[in-house]
Amino acid sequence: MGKTILIIEDDEAILEVLKNILTGEGYTIICPKTEAAIYSAARDSSPILIFLDIWLSGLDGGKIAQILKKDEMTKDIPLILMSASNETETLSQSVKAEGFLLKPFTIEELLSVVKKYNKQ
Repeated sequence: MGKTILIIEDDEAILEVLKNILTGEGYTIICPKTEAAIYSAARDSSPILIFLDIWLSGLDGGKIAQILKKDEMTKDIPLILMSASNETETLSQSVKAEGFLLKPFTIEELLSVVKKYNKQ
């Protein structure tokens, strides 16, 4: 179908809100929890977009972003970094992510990003 979005977020409340909004818009949401599952899901599910929190408990979001952008199978998937950090924009540029969302963000901001990268 081409409407899968990967969300890598360890805050369950934020994750639930994102899932509710995006499934309501007709997207299939995959939420991998381990580093291996993230890479596997990115390669195997052909997502149209990846949202990646840069502050994950036990995982380094910046490192994950770098690996996703260097991997031949995942480098062209639009990657949006999410964080409350004022360093988010700088990090997104350094890992060559397509963009970033500063937390807290509005539903309109979220959907605007999704629509920008849903070219199908």
